[in-house]
Amino acid sequence: MRYLLVVLVFLNLSFANEFYAKLEPIESFQVKSSVSGKVIYSNEMIEGKKSNNSKIIEIDSYVDRIDLEQSRAKLKAVNEMMKIEEKNYNRLLKVTSKSGFEKDNQKLKVINFRTTKADIQIRIANLRDSIKNKKLIEKSNYIYNIAVKKGDYVNPGTFLYESKDLSRGKLEIFVPISDIESIKDKKIFLDSKATDLKIAKIYKVADTKHISSYKVEIIINNPKTFSRLVKIEFK
Repeated sequence: MRYLLVVLVFLNLSFANEFYAKLEPIESFQVKSSVSGKVIYSNEMIEGKKSNNSKIIEIDSYVDRIDLEQSRAKLKAVNEMMKIEEKNYNRLLKVTSKSGFEKDNQKLKVINFRTTKADIQIRIANLRDSIKNKKLIEKSNYIYNIAVKKGDYVNPGTFLYESKDLSRGKLEIFVPISDIESIKDKKIFLDSKATDLKIAKIYKVADTKHISSYKVEIIINNPKTFSRLVKIEFK
């Protein structure tokens, strides 16, 4: 009976540092629209594939582009008028026969043009930003799901698509708080094979679901297969 007890204790110790986790991409992105408008392009063919500086979604920016062109023209005109009024003001300051009232009125004209110029510059910046945000391009991420189609109308906050960074993978396990110190310096085995991997991060706040455990993260570079179950051991 004593021999059986010793064997059971040994088995418990052997499996204490064995965990299972699903290998997931290092990062997933839920891309939402920051503007409103009609979808004029949806690259449904790239769904389930890796992007390569690919256009994923484009929202109509025709009105914005016309507005931007006209705003630039207005800015040019305002700059020219402002220069004339500034010259007039500087000349007026040198004329002793002109009253302070006349000089102040001319100064107000210059100030009004400067204010108008600032407003137009802000509008141009906003239009540029809006046009940029209406054409969504992915450099290299995997396109997991495209949620809108050509012809759909979207508002700010509308979910457009999900992309994933497949350059690295992560394994997340939940280790009892009492065991954290014992695994820090141990070698990591994946599916019974020794690795040179190290623990990337330990979240030293108990998990909301696993209330007596800390979340531990292990990062893997360039994994070949995702969403597979991996056995993790610390020896």
